[in-house]
Amino acid sequence: MNILLFLGGLALLVFGASLLVRGASKLALSMGISPLVVGLTVVAFGTSAPEVAVSVGAVLKGQTDIAIGNVVGSNIFNVLFILGASALITPLVVNVQLIRQEVPIMLGASLLLLAFGLDGTVSLWDGGFLFVLLVAYTAFLVVQSRSETAAAQAEFADLSPAAAPGAWDAKWPVQIALIAAGLAALVFGSEWLVEASVRFARAMGVSDLVIGLTIVAAGTSLPEVATSVVATLRGERDIAVGNVIGSNTFNLLGVLGLSSLVAPQALAVAPAMLSFDLPVMIGVALACLPIFFTGHVIARWEGALFLAYYAAYMAYLLLAAQRHDLLDTYATAMLTVVLPLTAVTLAVFAARHWRARRR
Repeated sequence: MNILLFLGGLALLVFGASLLVRGASKLALSMGISPLVVGLTVVAFGTSAPEVAVSVGAVLKGQTDIAIGNVVGSNIFNVLFILGASALITPLVVNVQLIRQEVPIMLGASLLLLAFGLDGTVSLWDGGFLFVLLVAYTAFLVVQSRSETAAAQAEFADLSPAAAPGAWDAKWPVQIALIAAGLAALVFGSEWLVEASVRFARAMGVSDLVIGLTIVAAGTSLPEVATSVVATLRGERDIAVGNVIGSNTFNLLGVLGLSSLVAPQALAVAPAMLSFDLPVMIGVALACLPIFFTGHVIARWEGALFLAYYAAYMAYLLLAAQRHDLLDTYATAMLTVVLPLTAVTLAVFAARHWRARRR
């Protein structure tokens, strides 16, 4: 029964996000808003609608660990799993703007969340500040889009095409109905998913935090998986990367910001989150810089490295949840051998690429 409830909720979340994006993007285009602006706002934020629905629903039910774990887990999943899997399909092109602007913004938002959580809570004022930053960031993207090239405009036009004249979704009432249906599906889907997740945690004897970091985070990231994989297969490889980075920034500023604003009290940040999961999320964001910098491409071996680290992170969570005897040995090996070797390797590749560019 729990599995059916979880899968049903997940299906409603994905379906609802699809309806919401379709209706909102068609409506915006009908109102004369450019495809680029629609792609940067409606489509980008729409893929994070499941995270919004689940995290807001969780805090209203008092399941704070699921709400925060969903955001942090989704950000780790998006970079390590989605970019890793997409890069295995074909090497991904990284736009220079991502390295100079979007990744530093994502990294800054990650550090800001850590700073807010040091006192053990994310307060109403913290959430309000995050949400104001999201509004400012969105406004900045819209203003910046006015100077984009015709090629960029055309690329986003393919991502969010306008409804053809006479099409069933070309009229405003239909578009508004799609938005309403999408929102309803998101509400019911989040209810079912959160309820099933709590039951899973109790049945398996693990914390809500672990469930939020794993199956909930992966489930709510399915729209990002679909968007990035489809963009990769269509040859729009920079959109595949931009979708992940933009979604991560929205998760931190929008999802957590909104969750904090509607929560009846400050969101409690678990000690395990502060000591391990948040640093992992920041480390993953930081690792994007040297990998993206080397040739402005995420190579297949780098994609495999991302996937290997996601598997290692999942293994750690499972060992920690079971309080396994091998946990300390595993953590020591990762911290003293695997991570330093990876950092040195990436630093060497980045340095070689920098020297080659200067010649």
